[in-house]
Amino acid sequence: MKIAKALSVLSLLLVTFLFVQCSDDDSKSTTPVKIRLTDAPGQYDKVNIDIQGIQIHSSENKSEENGWQVMNMINSGVYDLLEFNNGVDTLLVDQDMPSGTVSQMRLILGDNNSVVIDGVEYDLDTPSAQTSGLKFQIHDDFLAGIEYKLWIDFDAARSVVKTGNGSYKLKPVIRTFNEATTGAISGTVSPTEALPTIHAVIGLDTISTIAEENGEFLIKGLEAGIYKLAIEPIEGYNEIEVENIAVTIGNITDAGNIEIDAVVQNN
Repeated sequence: MKIAKALSVLSLLLVTFLFVQCSDDDSKSTTPVKIRLTDAPGQYDKVNIDIQGIQIHSSENKSEENGWQVMNMINSGVYDLLEFNNGVDTLLVDQDMPSGTVSQMRLILGDNNSVVIDGVEYDLDTPSAQTSGLKFQIHDDFLAGIEYKLWIDFDAARSVVKTGNGSYKLKPVIRTFNEATTGAISGTVSPTEALPTIHAVIGLDTISTIAEENGEFLIKGLEAGIYKLAIEPIEGYNEIEVENIAVTIGNITDAGNIEIDAVVQNN
């Protein structure tokens, strides 16, 4: 009787050990993944984009069709891109993924896209190829147990195209970046009445934002390097450039306060 009880206890301990061991192994083979939406703003009242799904292609994901895994969206539906500029973003996905190499992401758009200009809403024509999935190259590693943060950065100004008949078409201009391999530039532009657009320029690449009402700006997702800031204010103020802004990975470079001069009127 005592031997039977001892064997029973031993079996229970063995099962518990195996369960804990498998749980630990599972946690070590997955990566917490967070995907956020942000935007490079445009001169519109609203840019409404209908995001219906996100898929990730992983070399380790053999269970899904052709390696594509459908992500669990926190909220699918219409997002106004202009609510998410100057470092503001919104969380689209928060889930565990199999660790391994990822090569692509696919963004699935719906048909409910629009732009609001001077208070008037216009439909954004969306080609069928976009609703079947916009693909982006990632080529990164999901390391087991290490949180991976990825941003989808729309360029609202370049994504909305006016056609010859006065309608508007959605031609998404999007980049992706992750926090671990990029840096940022911040600063303040004055006077605030200049309402400038700020361009971070390196080589042939340009990434833009618009200053907040208080003059502050933040441009994220920049690769390491030496940038030029090109400041374009509204009419009545002079454009200005700031050279030699060094960006390093994982850091925010403060460009300080940038003064814009008003255009001098000749009598």
